[in-house]
Amino acid sequence: MKSVYSWMDERLDITPLWRDIADHEVPEHVNPAHHFSAFVYCFGGLTFFVTVIQILSGMFLTMYYVPDIINAHSSVDYLQNKVAFGDIVRGMHHWGASLVIVMMFLHTLRVFFTGSYKAPREMNWVIGMLIFMVMLGLGFTGYLLPWDNKAYFATKVGIQIAETAPVIGAYIKEFLQGGPVVGAQTLTRFFAIHVFFLPAVMLALLGGHFFMIRKQGISGPL
Repeated sequence: MKSVYSWMDERLDITPLWRDIADHEVPEHVNPAHHFSAFVYCFGGLTFFVTVIQILSGMFLTMYYVPDIINAHSSVDYLQNKVAFGDIVRGMHHWGASLVIVMMFLHTLRVFFTGSYKAPREMNWVIGMLIFMVMLGLGFTGYLLPWDNKAYFATKVGIQIAETAPVIGAYIKEFLQGGPVVGAQTLTRFFAIHVFFLPAVMLALLGGHFFMIRKQGISGPL
Protein backbone atom coordinates (compact mmCIF):
# COMPACT_ATOMS: atom_id res chain seq x y z
CA MET A 1 0.00 0.00 0.00
CA LYS A 2 2.87 2.34 0.78
CA SER A 3 4.40 1.68 -2.62
CA VAL A 4 1.08 2.36 -4.35
CA TYR A 5 0.65 5.60 -2.41
CA SER A 6 4.20 6.70 -3.25
CA TRP A 7 3.64 5.91 -6.95
CA MET A 8 0.44 8.00 -7.00
CA ASP A 9 1.99 10.79 -4.96
CA GLU A 10 4.89 11.15 -7.39
CA ARG A 11 2.45 11.73 -10.23
CA LEU A 12 -0.44 13.59 -8.56
CA ASP A 13 1.23 15.23 -5.53
CA ILE A 14 -1.65 14.20 -3.25
CA THR A 15 0.20 14.54 0.07
CA PRO A 16 -0.44 18.31 0.45
CA LEU A 17 -4.14 17.77 -0.28
CA TRP A 18 -4.36 14.90 2.20
CA ARG A 19 -2.58 16.91 4.89
CA ASP A 20 -4.91 19.83 4.33
CA ILE A 21 -7.88 17.52 4.96
CA ALA A 22 -6.40 15.49 7.83
CA ASP A 23 -4.85 18.44 9.68
CA HIS A 24 -7.91 20.67 9.43
CA GLU A 25 -8.77 21.89 12.93
CA VAL A 26 -12.28 21.35 14.28
CA PRO A 27 -13.63 24.14 16.51
CA GLU A 28 -14.01 23.26 20.19
CA HIS A 29 -17.75 23.96 20.21
CA VAL A 30 -18.38 21.03 17.85
CA ASN A 31 -16.43 18.52 19.96
CA PRO A 32 -18.87 16.33 21.94
CA ALA A 33 -16.06 15.48 24.39
CA HIS A 34 -16.06 19.12 25.56
CA HIS A 35 -19.69 20.14 25.07
CA PHE A 36 -22.68 17.79 25.09
CA SER A 37 -24.61 20.32 22.96
CA ALA A 38 -22.02 19.74 20.23
CA PHE A 39 -24.03 16.69 19.14
CA VAL A 40 -26.44 19.02 17.33
CA TYR A 41 -23.54 19.95 15.04
CA CYS A 42 -23.36 16.33 13.88
CA PHE A 43 -26.67 16.46 12.01
CA GLY A 44 -25.01 17.71 8.81
CA GLY A 45 -22.43 14.93 8.79
CA LEU A 46 -25.06 12.30 9.60
CA THR A 47 -27.22 13.61 6.76
CA PHE A 48 -24.31 13.21 4.37
CA PHE A 49 -23.64 9.70 5.71
CA VAL A 50 -27.24 8.63 5.06
CA THR A 51 -27.05 10.27 1.61
CA VAL A 52 -24.01 8.14 0.75
CA ILE A 53 -25.92 5.02 1.85
CA GLN A 54 -28.81 6.09 -0.39
CA ILE A 55 -26.48 6.51 -3.36
CA LEU A 56 -24.77 3.14 -2.87
CA SER A 57 -27.98 1.22 -2.22
CA GLY A 58 -29.65 2.96 -5.16
CA MET A 59 -26.81 1.89 -7.46
CA PHE A 60 -27.39 -1.70 -6.34
CA LEU A 61 -31.15 -1.44 -6.95
CA THR A 62 -30.73 -0.11 -10.49
CA MET A 63 -28.82 -3.28 -11.40
CA TYR A 64 -32.09 -5.23 -11.11
CA TYR A 65 -34.83 -2.67 -11.66
CA VAL A 66 -36.66 -2.58 -15.03
CA PRO A 67 -38.31 0.83 -15.65
CA ASP A 68 -41.40 -0.17 -17.61
CA ILE A 69 -44.96 -0.78 -16.48
CA ILE A 70 -44.90 -4.46 -17.49
CA ASN A 71 -41.79 -5.51 -15.57
CA ALA A 72 -41.25 -2.82 -12.90
CA HIS A 73 -43.19 -4.47 -10.10
CA SER A 74 -41.96 -7.97 -10.90
CA SER A 75 -38.34 -6.76 -10.97
CA VAL A 76 -38.79 -5.23 -7.50
CA ASP A 77 -40.39 -8.47 -6.30
CA TYR A 78 -37.47 -10.46 -7.75
CA LEU A 79 -34.98 -8.19 -6.03
CA GLN A 80 -36.88 -8.42 -2.76
CA ASN A 81 -37.28 -12.20 -2.67
CA LYS A 82 -34.69 -13.81 -4.96
CA VAL A 83 -31.51 -11.69 -4.87
CA ALA A 84 -29.13 -12.35 -1.99
CA PHE A 85 -29.47 -9.54 0.59
CA GLY A 86 -31.80 -7.73 -1.82
CA ASP A 87 -34.48 -7.25 0.82
CA ILE A 88 -31.91 -5.74 3.18
CA VAL A 89 -30.56 -3.31 0.60
CA ARG A 90 -34.03 -2.28 -0.52
CA GLY A 91 -35.04 -1.84 3.12
CA MET A 92 -32.02 0.40 3.68
CA HIS A 93 -32.97 2.50 0.66
CA HIS A 94 -36.64 2.63 1.65
CA TRP A 95 -36.13 3.68 5.27
CA GLY A 96 -33.11 5.82 4.38
CA ALA A 97 -35.34 7.93 2.13
CA SER A 98 -37.35 8.95 5.20
CA LEU A 99 -34.37 9.16 7.54
CA VAL A 100 -32.42 11.53 5.28
CA ILE A 101 -35.37 13.97 5.26
CA VAL A 102 -35.58 13.84 9.06
CA MET A 103 -31.84 14.39 9.46
CA MET A 104 -31.84 17.23 6.93
CA PHE A 105 -34.76 18.87 8.75
CA LEU A 106 -32.90 18.64 12.08
CA HIS A 107 -29.76 20.05 10.45
CA THR A 108 -31.81 22.94 9.02
CA LEU A 109 -33.28 23.67 12.46
CA ARG A 110 -29.80 23.70 13.99
CA VAL A 111 -28.52 26.11 11.36
CA PHE A 112 -31.53 28.39 11.86
CA PHE A 113 -31.54 28.49 15.67
CA THR A 114 -27.77 28.98 15.93
CA GLY A 115 -27.90 31.83 13.41
CA SER A 116 -25.56 30.02 11.02
CA TYR A 117 -27.52 31.30 8.03
CA LYS A 118 -26.40 34.89 8.61
CA ALA A 119 -23.55 36.74 6.89
CA PRO A 120 -21.24 35.60 5.45
CA ARG A 121 -23.05 32.25 5.05
CA GLU A 122 -26.26 33.37 3.31
CA MET A 123 -25.28 31.70 0.03
CA ASN A 124 -24.60 28.41 1.78
CA TRP A 125 -28.03 28.63 3.41
CA VAL A 126 -29.62 29.05 -0.03
CA ILE A 127 -27.67 26.07 -1.36
CA GLY A 128 -28.79 24.05 1.65
CA MET A 129 -32.43 24.89 0.91
CA LEU A 130 -31.94 23.83 -2.71
CA ILE A 131 -30.45 20.52 -1.53
CA PHE A 132 -33.52 20.07 0.68
CA MET A 133 -35.81 20.64 -2.31
CA VAL A 134 -33.82 18.20 -4.45
CA MET A 135 -34.02 15.57 -1.70
CA LEU A 136 -37.79 15.99 -1.52
CA GLY A 137 -37.90 15.58 -5.29
CA LEU A 138 -35.91 12.37 -5.01
CA GLY A 139 -38.38 11.06 -2.45
CA PHE A 140 -41.35 11.93 -4.65
CA THR A 141 -39.96 10.47 -7.87
CA GLY A 142 -38.68 7.33 -6.19
CA TYR A 143 -42.05 6.56 -4.65
CA LEU A 144 -43.57 5.62 -8.01
CA LEU A 145 -40.86 3.19 -9.08
CA PRO A 146 -42.20 0.02 -7.37
CA TRP A 147 -45.31 0.52 -9.54
CA ASP A 148 -47.86 -0.87 -7.10
CA ASN A 149 -51.28 0.53 -6.21
CA LYS A 150 -50.01 2.68 -3.37
CA ALA A 151 -47.26 4.20 -5.52
CA TYR A 152 -49.63 4.77 -8.45
CA PHE A 153 -52.37 6.60 -6.55
CA ALA A 154 -49.97 8.54 -4.33
CA THR A 155 -48.15 9.83 -7.42
CA LYS A 156 -51.45 10.66 -9.11
CA VAL A 157 -52.45 12.77 -6.10
CA GLY A 158 -49.02 14.41 -6.02
CA ILE A 159 -49.23 15.42 -9.67
CA GLN A 160 -52.74 16.79 -9.12
CA ILE A 161 -51.41 18.92 -6.26
CA ALA A 162 -48.57 20.19 -8.48
CA GLU A 163 -51.14 21.06 -11.14
CA THR A 164 -52.75 23.58 -8.79
CA ALA A 165 -49.64 25.80 -8.88
CA PRO A 166 -50.50 29.21 -10.39
CA VAL A 167 -49.63 29.77 -14.07
CA ILE A 168 -47.15 26.89 -14.42
CA GLY A 169 -49.25 24.12 -12.86
CA ALA A 170 -50.42 22.67 -16.17
CA TYR A 171 -46.85 22.64 -17.52
CA ILE A 172 -45.57 20.87 -14.41
CA LYS A 173 -48.26 18.21 -14.80
CA GLU A 174 -47.43 17.71 -18.48
CA PHE A 175 -43.71 17.48 -17.74
CA LEU A 176 -44.11 14.95 -14.93
CA GLN A 177 -46.96 12.86 -16.31
CA GLY A 178 -45.82 12.79 -19.93
CA GLY A 179 -49.30 12.01 -21.21
CA PRO A 180 -53.01 12.14 -20.45
CA VAL A 181 -52.74 9.61 -17.61
CA VAL A 182 -50.15 8.29 -15.16
CA GLY A 183 -48.63 5.48 -17.20
CA ALA A 184 -45.55 4.25 -19.04
CA GLN A 185 -44.25 7.74 -19.88
CA THR A 186 -44.69 8.82 -16.25
CA LEU A 187 -42.71 5.88 -14.92
CA THR A 188 -39.92 6.40 -17.45
CA ARG A 189 -39.68 10.11 -16.65
CA PHE A 190 -39.71 9.54 -12.91
CA PHE A 191 -36.96 6.93 -13.27
CA ALA A 192 -34.79 9.26 -15.34
CA ILE A 193 -35.34 12.18 -12.96
CA HIS A 194 -34.71 10.01 -9.91
CA VAL A 195 -31.60 8.24 -11.16
CA PHE A 196 -29.91 10.80 -13.45
CA PHE A 197 -31.10 14.40 -13.28
CA LEU A 198 -31.72 15.04 -9.58
CA PRO A 199 -28.60 13.15 -8.36
CA ALA A 200 -26.45 15.20 -10.74
CA VAL A 201 -27.93 18.44 -9.39
CA MET A 202 -27.55 17.22 -5.81
CA LEU A 203 -23.88 16.29 -6.23
CA ALA A 204 -23.13 19.70 -7.74
CA LEU A 205 -24.91 21.46 -4.86
CA LEU A 206 -23.15 19.28 -2.28
CA GLY A 207 -19.81 20.18 -3.84
CA GLY A 208 -20.60 23.88 -3.50
CA HIS A 209 -21.91 23.35 0.04
CA PHE A 210 -18.73 21.63 1.23
CA PHE A 211 -16.49 24.08 -0.60
CA MET A 212 -18.05 27.03 1.24
CA ILE A 213 -17.89 25.21 4.57
CA ARG A 214 -14.15 24.81 4.12
CA LYS A 215 -13.71 28.42 3.01
CA GLN A 216 -15.87 29.94 5.76
CA GLY A 217 -15.31 27.39 8.52
CA ILE A 218 -17.85 25.70 10.77
CA SER A 219 -20.20 28.25 12.27
CA GLY A 220 -20.46 28.74 16.02
CA PRO A 221 -23.38 29.42 18.33
CA LEU A 222 -24.95 32.85 18.59
